[in-house]
Amino acid sequence: MPFQGNRATIHAVDDLDDGTFDRALGSEPVVVDFWAPWCRPCKALEPILEQLTDRVAVARLNIDENPEIAIRYEILSIPTVMLFANGEPRGTVIGLRPLGHFEEWLAEVPPARELDGVAAQRDGDA
Repeated sequence: MPFQGNRATIHAVDDLDDGTFDRALGSEPVVVDFWAPWCRPCKALEPILEQLTDRVAVARLNIDENPEIAIRYEILSIPTVMLFANGEPRGTVIGLRPLGHFEEWLAEVPPARELDGVAAQRDGDA
């Protein structure tokens, strides 16, 4: 089971907090899932996020434990998934969506060329 208590336990997905969030938004594109442990759609999103990890770095932020960051990015509904590149938000998906939606979204958002390079680099590392 991928969810236990207040922490996500998805392999290859980092749990962020106030101390690690800004560092995680370096130059490499990263998808950040804003979630809470009581949110059923957030739990249902976990296997979809795990499938995205072969394409882009994925991290999660519990908004109950880190409300200041949720406020900074005006997170009003969860799950909210944001793509960051070079520390800046580049796109947002609100709510539970199927894997295909996220794949299309990642292909269409502004840093798509950067993401293609990251995906090719990850494929070469495998």
